[in-house]
Amino acid sequence: MLKIWVDADACPTVIRDIIFRAAIRTGIETFLVANQSINTPAHAHIRSIQVPGGFDAADDEIVRRVSSGDVVITQDIPLAAEVLEKGAKAISPRGEVFSPNTIKAKLGMRDFMETLRASGVQTGGPKAMNQNDRKTFADALDRILTRGIRAG
Repeated sequence: MLKIWVDADACPTVIRDIIFRAAIRTGIETFLVANQSINTPAHAHIRSIQVPGGFDAADDEIVRRVSSGDVVITQDIPLAAEVLEKGAKAISPRGEVFSPNTIKAKLGMRDFMETLRASGVQTGGPKAMNQNDRKTFADALDRILTRGIRAG
């Protein structure tokens, strides 16, 4: 049965709200995994899993629990790569759908940017989320969930 897994430590609240509405509308079990307590609506299909603090503890828990066909929402490129290897779908909070065909290039770019930052180059951060980002995410999530429901 299809499940939604959310890398919730860095997931924006507005994106969580979209995820909650989708989970309630579709009845898909949804798990928010984080190092801290995450507020979730009182709903039978939505749960929060708090993991001990530690580097990548939430990511490791998601990888341990995810199954083929599940959907993972994360902006963490290495986590996206790991869940794709397990046959899950991965989508960023901005609506970018990660694929096995492009994930290696994204990992390479991530590592390159990390090297630049480590050498003192100011690379800036991501732009602030806007209404278009929220709509792109909601549309991409809806497409993925609709396909997953039809397939299951």
